[in-house]
Amino acid sequence: MYDLAIIGGGPAGSAAAVDASRKRLKTLFLTVATAEGGGQDFGGQSVVSADIQHWIGTVSVSGTDLAHALERHVRAYASDVVDVHTAEKVTGITKIDGGFSILTEASASYHTKTLLVATGSTRRKITVPGADIFEHKGIPYCASCDGPLFAGRDVVVLGGGNAAFETAAQLLAYAKSVTLLHRSEGYRADPVTVEKILANPKMTAITNAELLEIHGDKFVTDLSYKDKITGETRELKTGGIFVEIGLIPSTSFLEGVVKLNEYKQVVVDPKTQQTSVHGIWAAGDATDGLYHQNNIAAGDIAVNEIFQSLEPGGLFQHNGSTRDPATTVWRQVEQAVQTTLEATTLETLAAQVRDQIPSGVNHPFTFHI
Repeated sequence: MYDLAIIGGGPAGSAAAVDASRKRLKTLFLTVATAEGGGQDFGGQSVVSADIQHWIGTVSVSGTDLAHALERHVRAYASDVVDVHTAEKVTGITKIDGGFSILTEASASYHTKTLLVATGSTRRKITVPGADIFEHKGIPYCASCDGPLFAGRDVVVLGGGNAAFETAAQLLAYAKSVTLLHRSEGYRADPVTVEKILANPKMTAITNAELLEIHGDKFVTDLSYKDKITGETRELKTGGIFVEIGLIPSTSFLEGVVKLNEYKQVVVDPKTQQTSVHGIWAAGDATDGLYHQNNIAAGDIAVNEIFQSLEPGGLFQHNGSTRDPATTVWRQVEQAVQTTLEATTLETLAAQVRDQIPSGVNHPFTFHI
């Protein structure tokens, strides 16, 4: 049985694999190319980016080169500690005694004590005529990665949520103008954000606009859309179209295993990356974290928590301080509440918490037994 299984080969999973190796955790590393990954098992969403300028320590790197660098780093540290399995898609997770069983599309089965999910997400794509032709030829899906390449151009952002407005805010620093094209009357973004971004003189918003087609030669030149109020078809010149109509987390194999939010993102404790299930952590774009970027994903600290949980006699940390047996039992209480166990079980667990805390020691628990 492995100490740890890491699922996903993007920045979050790759960084975790290197960290796990340095901590000498016997690790299984499973990764598979995504639909938009161009056949690359490593790298995540960024594989398709032509020029990534915010990967810290590197002035500029292509998505493909970043993917190769991540793979080299993981394999250089793997040694006899990390078993790297590429082209293996996970299809299911089940709880077993002492850990979890992982099933892959190839019908392989692996057992592990702990699990880190770092499967990322894929961009929801537009499907109008021309979209497939000009993808990455004027239709990028990442403003953080590709925004600077559109400096001085008139660009369009598709969407009406917070992500669309945040993308517009980034592009206003580079672009000649930014037009937000939204299919509905109102916006899903926070009103304060909407008001602030639309106040910029370089910003324009068009609502009730249904995208019809994207045109161009070797690169995007314009688009056509239908005014849903008047029914008219209109043309809009643009040098780039940034798509922000949502993400699809790669978490379908976790349905019924851990708690997912309404967007199918894994709900995690932001301090520890732990999920609703004891022994499973998640990191990167598959989670409900507030921001999703390569550097943020690579900096997730799940492996530190996992390492401490696996130490002989080791228990989890509480608020970043020393390990505390009362904290571990309290987390069991929380999980018991989430799974609606009987009150008698809750009383027993709460009593264990109370009994394990030395008298006179300050603690954050209140007991009602």
